[in-house]
Amino acid sequence: MCSVFGYIGKQYSRQLVMEGLSRLEYRGYDSAGFACLDPQSNHIVYSKASGDLQHLKDKLNQQSIDGYVSLGHTRWATHGGFSADNAHPHFDCEKNIALIHNGIIENHQELREELRAAGHVFHSETDTEVVAHLFEQELGRRDLSIELCSEIFSRLQGAYAFAIILEQYTNTMIVARKRSPLCVGVGKDELFVSSDPLAFIDKTRDVLFMPDESFALLSPSGIALYSFNGQSLSIATSSLDFSFEQQDKQQHEHFMLKEIYEQKAAIKNTLTHLQALSADLLWKQLGLKNEQVKDVEKITLLGCGTSWFAGRIAQFFFEEIAHISTQVSVASEFRYMSFFPRSNTLCIAITQSGETADTLEALRVVQSYGVHTIGLTNVASSTIVRETQGSLFTQAGCEVAVASTKAFVTQLTALYWLAHRLAMEKGLIELSDMQAAEQNLLIAAEALEECIEQNKLRIMQELAPYYATYKQYIFLGRHIGYPLAMEAALKLKEITYIFAQAYPAGELKHGPLALIDAQIPVVVFSHQAHIIYHKLVANVQEVKARDGHVIAFAFEGQQELISLADTVFIIPHVAPLLEPIAMIGLMQFFVYQMALVLDRPIDKPRNLAKSVTVE
Repeated sequence: MCSVFGYIGKQYSRQLVMEGLSRLEYRGYDSAGFACLDPQSNHIVYSKASGDLQHLKDKLNQQSIDGYVSLGHTRWATHGGFSADNAHPHFDCEKNIALIHNGIIENHQELREELRAAGHVFHSETDTEVVAHLFEQELGRRDLSIELCSEIFSRLQGAYAFAIILEQYTNTMIVARKRSPLCVGVGKDELFVSSDPLAFIDKTRDVLFMPDESFALLSPSGIALYSFNGQSLSIATSSLDFSFEQQDKQQHEHFMLKEIYEQKAAIKNTLTHLQALSADLLWKQLGLKNEQVKDVEKITLLGCGTSWFAGRIAQFFFEEIAHISTQVSVASEFRYMSFFPRSNTLCIAITQSGETADTLEALRVVQSYGVHTIGLTNVASSTIVRETQGSLFTQAGCEVAVASTKAFVTQLTALYWLAHRLAMEKGLIELSDMQAAEQNLLIAAEALEECIEQNKLRIMQELAPYYATYKQYIFLGRHIGYPLAMEAALKLKEITYIFAQAYPAGELKHGPLALIDAQIPVVVFSHQAHIIYHKLVANVQEVKARDGHVIAFAFEGQQELISLADTVFIIPHVAPLLEPIAMIGLMQFFVYQMALVLDRPIDKPRNLAKSVTVE
């Protein structure tokens, strides 16, 4: 999603801003812009461009724009299409005020009408521009003050992170945050502002994570922090211990392919990290006491997209291994539904970035009921870690491609491990069972990689070119295979732009069977359990009886399914409930190769963003 970056200090900053924005490109965007206060004239000068950040860099290379106070932004369109006019920064009527914004102003239309009636002229379709005109209107009546900022930010409805510069106040930057990530890096006589500390972590490790519903006045000499009601707040900085590592594709054509091949190591790294947690350290990190763990009666899992599917799979882990009733909700819908918390309930919010807006909003609803919350994330410095009572970390490493691969399998790894750890604490399994489960995860990781290696040449040379010609797909699964089918359909949609829909295989007769013909391949994910497998075979026979074309992910020895399929991938046997990990890498590789045939922008699919920070 949108990324903000700002600098105020003693050095020329254009290069710093461009470096910071480059580090945040993985989040997704469609346009970019830069503005600064010219040191000689104190006027705001700027440049904006649609498309890749490189387009903005090329424009700036032909200009002499630079300054000690500056803003940079990459935009993911919400209000208004992607164009240079809609790119940030946005300005007031006279272009004396420039601001950048991540989030959505929900009452922008009401504010726009009010400002137009007062004579303000708008130059973009964005919700953001109204805030620049609000500042213009108020600064025409009075000086900049804490009260002025408090009044303006309190009027804005929605979620937002702002950075604002003004010609009238050349040594000041205004920043504000409401339910959207924003932090300030504190250097020597300089400050950095960003939606992600990754953007400036090589410049300073001292970071102020802006409290929710707060704003600050920044100058090279320091930070004045206030709540939206104007109350002065203390400055509490954190010292971060991670470092920026430049990501490259190594020998791979795309980051997604590189990350597919990193899954085996990511699973092992996550498992090693979890194994290193003693019981006391684990429960402390989760914010729990031992007696609370033994009494857990219900788990609520929240997530969006791929993280939601990970939760749907993990429901089987917690219910079948730990015997804990588990509810899984898509976070974007959760806040509009009734919630009935029981005593001794845990809520685990699953988010790769730790900044997913819908998941955070759902989490806040859960917390309003007094339910204990845990964040499962890959980013230790993220918002979800600060807002939950406990945390569990995956060790996927940086995932650049928008379509998630290794983040997904590490989520499954952590949740499978946690289910066994809870079961052991409750006395349902022994230490030897826990150790066997850990070994089974490593075996499943081996199977993931082995399946790719055994099938990659056939996929690249024969199957991907053929199957890339189809326009629609149906994915089927039963039990734990259904959420896997949902994730597979999502991957196909994300990176090939081919329409795909997943169904529980048992639902075929309840409507989807009408879609079956030779023109829509049906992808089937098998299961190792005898009864589920035979029910699935019956569903495949229904498809074949209607001239359907079947692609099967079958386990070794499942001859009836293998003989029915038009194309089949043979999967080695793994421990029960780990079937998704064994099959997922091959599925990802298959759809990746189809996208390659279709010449899609695989790492950055159109209209999508890596970190979804608006609802």
